[in-house]
Amino acid sequence: MKAIEICNFSETYSNGFKAVQNVSFDVNEGEIFGFIGKNGAGKSTTIKCLTGQLPITEGTISVLGCNVAQNPIEAKQKIGFCPDNHAVYENMTGRQFVNFIADVFKTGDGREKRTEELVEKFGIGNAFDRFIGTYSHGMKQKICLIASLVHSPELWVLDEPLTGLDVLMVHQVKEAMQEQKAQGKTVFFSSHNLDVVQRLCDKAALINKGKLIDVIDLKQFNRTEESLEDYFFEVTGN
Repeated sequence: MKAIEICNFSETYSNGFKAVQNVSFDVNEGEIFGFIGKNGAGKSTTIKCLTGQLPITEGTISVLGCNVAQNPIEAKQKIGFCPDNHAVYENMTGRQFVNFIADVFKTGDGREKRTEELVEKFGIGNAFDRFIGTYSHGMKQKICLIASLVHSPELWVLDEPLTGLDVLMVHQVKEAMQEQKAQGKTVFFSSHNLDVVQRLCDKAALINKGKLIDVIDLKQFNRTEESLEDYFFEVTGN
């Protein structure tokens, strides 16, 4: 079974702008898969449709065999999503927010242990019972990461997860991605950091002006002398 199947997917906004045009690609289970492109290329739009935040205009998107449009709740239960805008309830404490997300996903036995493991992993213990409104950018990102993983999702989706993070936290996020893969789960993330994508991912899809340019097997790509950055600018222009 594929973790993600995107088939003839297009997304047109209400003003007539076609943000994504006839995109098709698959993501295998157990892969770390990068999604790359310039600003405005269609990455966030695709992710919003994948995670059920936007209705799909044309084509289909499936998550682990579940059609996102036809079975949105079932599909969302398989996904842990970390947005790029740190969308959190700032009048909640970190603990209250994570417990709220765990309740939404009906996380049962083991949730407390899972929460404490994630709190320790991301080093947020001293702030977990403080109001999120007092958090720094990095701390808000950490609480979003914890909330997106608390229900042990089969597919972890992240939109620009490394933007604005310090070196330690970038390491923590990459380590968490590799741990998901080691458990046979799938990671799908967009990023502007092409060096990280080349070193961390099994494959990457490159989108430009709403159109899919290539799906790159990075294991084969890494055997050549050309960097992903060089290839990116070669096919998209400066």
